[in-house]
Amino acid sequence: MGPRLFKFIINIYPPYIGAGVRVTHVAHDWSEVRVRMKLRWFNQNYVGTQFGGSLFSMTDPFYMIMLMKRLGPTYRVWDQRGEIKFVRPGRGTVSTKMTINDEQLDAIREATRGGVKHFAAFDMNIVDEAGELVATVRKTIYVREQARLAQ
Repeated sequence: MGPRLFKFIINIYPPYIGAGVRVTHVAHDWSEVRVRMKLRWFNQNYVGTQFGGSLFSMTDPFYMIMLMKRLGPTYRVWDQRGEIKFVRPGRGTVSTKMTINDEQLDAIREATRGGVKHFAAFDMNIVDEAGELVATVRKTIYVREQARLAQ
């Protein structure tokens, strides 16, 4: 599946519709994904700000998919861990950008050479329309070059 089709499908995926999450950009080479979420009645919490679960869902499962696409079928890639730190309430549209540059990709390839498992960590910021930090997220992704294909 290419980036354009992926963007279309993920934007009609019911859990993301329900959370109000919208993918706005997927780079042609899977190196970047941008996501935004408007504050709506159905994704706000008891006190009227962005629901924390929806904030976290903005970041899931994009790094896993980006790595799968960029590394190819000889690698096993799984979400391993996710952490979120809430900094301030989200009171409007929030967004985040996830990137994997070539240096990070080379480091992952080197760390997994010969079938060694590796846990790659990616940090991102969720910001409001003014660029103020709403939350920080760290995603840890399990990556391993598949032994039977690594030889």
